[in-house]
Amino acid sequence: MLPHLPHQFTAVITGASGGIGLAFLKRLLASTQTGRILAVSRRPIPLQDKRLTHLTLDVSEQEGRLALSQQLRNQPIHLLFNAVGILHDASRHLQPEKRLDKLTLEGLTHAMHVNAFTPALLISAIRPCLQGNHPTIIASLSARVGSIGDNHLGGWYGYRASKAAHNMLMKTAAVELSRLNKQSIVLCLHPGTTDTPLSKPFQARVPSEKLFTPDFVAEQLIEVISKRTPDDSGSFWDWAGEPIEW
Repeated sequence: MLPHLPHQFTAVITGASGGIGLAFLKRLLASTQTGRILAVSRRPIPLQDKRLTHLTLDVSEQEGRLALSQQLRNQPIHLLFNAVGILHDASRHLQPEKRLDKLTLEGLTHAMHVNAFTPALLISAIRPCLQGNHPTIIASLSARVGSIGDNHLGGWYGYRASKAAHNMLMKTAAVELSRLNKQSIVLCLHPGTTDTPLSKPFQARVPSEKLFTPDFVAEQLIEVISKRTPDDSGSFWDWAGEPIEW
């Protein structure tokens, strides 16, 4: 499944109760290559497996990241899959901003906090588990709209900016981790438009053939990850295995 990783590898999945995170978790559990999995989410997970440990934590908060770090106790991690992200939040009256006059400091700050700062702080919190001589892959969900070179439509200011910042933080982490672990691979991944609560309010204009199921996306992302090597660390890929410009 993931040739860069050893048999019975250890994985951590954050955002594991969401559509893509849960589908990714199921794919890992379906493989005999997978050893221990720590699934982290704010909500329960409807799965049971002797290899699975579920932690009810919010990694967007320092307390949650510290609890995860304490649980891991500096043990080597071979795969970190981050599926934490936000596009809209009714409780905060947060929607993608189509125009400049819709920008708010609260909205921009929250998007940056969840989409960009949280993945970087997560890596920082568990860095001892990633450095060393063991193979390790960090795959974090990004979005094509975070590509500055691909931005021809405008709009979605906070989401675009936060995903662009996410990409820069992952790229920078890849440089440092390459010095701390020569077998490390850091990837930004675009899953495509997936039928999850995140995209639900924006699916009306999406052609049916371009609206993917979480299971399909999880399968595709694992295929993309499986083909990457340490030489690809710090790169940005879509669900079909095509590179995306920054």
